[in-house]
Amino acid sequence: MEKSSQKPKIQETALSRLRTFAGLDGEDVRGLIRYSSSESFAASSQILTEGEEGHCMYVVLSGTVRVVAAGVELAVLDEGDFFGEVSLVDDGPRSADVVAVTDCHLLLVTRMTLAMLTASHPQAAIHLLAAIGRSLVGKLREDNRRLAGLMLLGRQTPK
Repeated sequence: MEKSSQKPKIQETALSRLRTFAGLDGEDVRGLIRYSSSESFAASSQILTEGEEGHCMYVVLSGTVRVVAAGVELAVLDEGDFFGEVSLVDDGPRSADVVAVTDCHLLLVTRMTLAMLTASHPQAAIHLLAAIGRSLVGKLREDNRRLAGLMLLGRQTPK
């Protein structure tokens, strides 16, 4: 796995234009940059492995990643999307593999990032937590829809 960690060299305007952070003011974006780090991955690199311990989430700054669980592709994510938020919230194991489709630059958001933002830039923390909440609710709604469809299939009787 080709990966490099560094303090983010991210322009405030570049981060502000990502849908995840749209609406944050400049000071909040600078705080997010100050308390975060970034990682770069080469195409085809494994970023996360299903079942491994997780304590952070990633925001795609550039590139494309594929999310796969139990051999099934769940999503293809690109600039502005994020993943790993479930482990950030519950400190549990990763629920999917994530692989870089192209070279990727990712913003790493940890619990410490959230704690520092909460203390110094509460609006940024609220904004980020609201985005995580919307993502998790969206996934729950989609899972409920799929489960209902499967239940209906099980009730059908052959003619």
